Amino acid sequence: MVQGALAGLAAGGLYAVLAVCLTLMSRLVRVVNFAQAATGMFGSYVGVALSVHGGLPEWLAVVLGVLLGGLLSVLIGWVVSTWLAEAGTGTRSAVTVAVLLLLISLSFILFGNKPQPFQALLAGPAFTVGGVVISQVTVVTVALAVVIAFAARLILTKTPVGISLRALSERPTTAELLGIPAKRLSAAVWGATGLISTVIIVIVAPSQSNDATSLAMLVVPAAAAALLGGFRRLDLAVVGGLVLGMLQGALAQVDQLSVVRNFVPFLAIVGLLVWSQRKEVWDAAR
Repeated sequence: MVQGALAGLAAGGLYAVLAVCLTLMSRLVRVVNFAQAATGMFGSYVGVALSVHGGLPEWLAVVLGVLLGGLLSVLIGWVVSTWLAEAGTGTRSAVTVAVLLLLISLSFILFGNKPQPFQALLAGPAFTVGGVVISQVTVVTVALAVVIAFAARLILTKTPVGISLRALSERPTTAELLGIPAKRLSAAVWGATGLISTVIIVIVAPSQSNDATSLAMLVVPAAAAALLGGFRRLDLAVVGGLVLGMLQGALAQVDQLSVVRNFVPFLAIVGLLVWSQRKEVWDAAR
């Protein structure tokens, strides 16, 4: 089970990176982006198609796919910030559910519903701990999660751009009246998280189920991880993603519990939601 838990760190790093992106989106542009993984999936699929069928060099196809994932996110952000600027978080987030379904359907039409022939960007072990092999993918995903969370915190607390983003998230209309370029900053947040999501999916997709639905629905465990920090705390989002991945990896080693690992993200979401409303629930029970 220890070996399985350590093997699950690769998925945990993926969850953590996506959870950090979800947390940033919630904090800065008031959206729970359910299409966070779907845009990355679609961009990475286009990259595979350009490489396998278009004959482009692999590195160029990957770069173009990552850029497409970022551009798709910018486009969604532009629509939301233009027509739903004053809408609540629920309404703005509902738009991303439609985008999620649209991108899954479009990927079925263009690429079919089978896994794609991703080429591994990272392969082989990085090092061994107590007889347990830690892969390069695991090291990179975990490191990316920590670095992105730390860099985002520094930017938000120590730079003028970060202060403007925080003002925009708290009082969007007032910030815009004070001269803060709301749409450009929102587009930058959407684009940056879209690029990050596509990069991490390109790295991890060769080592796991990479059909369109599986990749797009990675947003579920990522949301469970982000919920641990209330979609506000980046450090807890990273911890939640890593713990979730390790727990799934450990359960996969036990035949009787291997099926349960697929339900762990949903159970975590339900448990965290009930815990966050514990005062109201217990008051009602009394």
